[in-house]
Amino acid sequence: MTPVREIAAGAITGPDRFLCDVVLPCRPLVLRGLVKDWPLTRAATPADFRAQLAPLDAGHETEAFFGEPRNAGKYYYTDDLKGFNFQRRKMRLAAALDMVIGDIGKPGTQTVYIGSLPTSTYLPGFAAANPMPLLPGIEPRLWLGHASIVSFHYDTADNLACVAAGERRFTLYAPELIDSLYVGPIDNTMAGQPVSLAASSQRNDAKYPKFAAVRDQALVAELKPGDGLYLPKLWWHQVESTAPFNALVNYWWDAFASGPDAPYTTLLLAMIAVAERPAPERRAWKALFDHYVFREGGHPLAHLAPEHHGILGPLKENYGKIRARVMYLLRGGA
Repeated sequence: MTPVREIAAGAITGPDRFLCDVVLPCRPLVLRGLVKDWPLTRAATPADFRAQLAPLDAGHETEAFFGEPRNAGKYYYTDDLKGFNFQRRKMRLAAALDMVIGDIGKPGTQTVYIGSLPTSTYLPGFAAANPMPLLPGIEPRLWLGHASIVSFHYDTADNLACVAAGERRFTLYAPELIDSLYVGPIDNTMAGQPVSLAASSQRNDAKYPKFAAVRDQALVAELKPGDGLYLPKLWWHQVESTAPFNALVNYWWDAFASGPDAPYTTLLLAMIAVAERPAPERRAWKALFDHYVFREGGHPLAHLAPEHHGILGPLKENYGKIRARVMYLLRGGA
């Protein structure tokens, strides 16, 4: 495995430099010491951590995952891929956090995992107390629990993940390796995104022969309290929480959105419109997608003067026109 490239967080001086130097290259990057001065990060013990959150707690229920001791904190499918090896329970955040802290170090107890809590709902005032100046206006989410393993998956948004307590190990694979990762069901998932079955398997598992050639292409990031990781959208990542008590704060956003429409929506529409057509026709559509969408050869109308580009002119000026045309066609227009 290769370590993820890292820099000192102080080298990034504000949102514009963060976007230009960190996000635009679309490569994972560790930012050492990014949130070391947060009051939450400076909490010395799990009890201190709980005391930091208590005044902010709005008292809402959340969903917690509970895993049996034999699973050693790995949240995953059952062998038939129809169910999961953990239970979900609704409870108030304070009660779930008390269970996490109360069971630390106790042998034979269930592991507890609480994920993706939007702090504006559960902990109003959290963002003001623990600010992230690199991403003004982006909501932080909180993840808490015992030692755990969240299997390889991808997100469709950019991600800045910051360790507030414990330790995290991120193991990453590039999006281009998807064909060798043997992806599981996309509509029966543990928490929204499909997982790689091969990347969670034992070495040399005969069910996943293509993965053997790419297994060692993984990148790894070891994070301690105060460290952050920028993770571009679509990068596969396994997240291991390796301390008895762990807390992570993350920020999801789309750094390059031109409007409300997400690339994943286009992918799903292409599945039903293109995926099962004859192979020669799929190749023809692929050529058009490459030309008009992916543009490896540059702008598709670069040979014409700008006044002839029409809706292929600057996207900022033509987004609404293209979207209106798409909506018209989806409603049955010709």
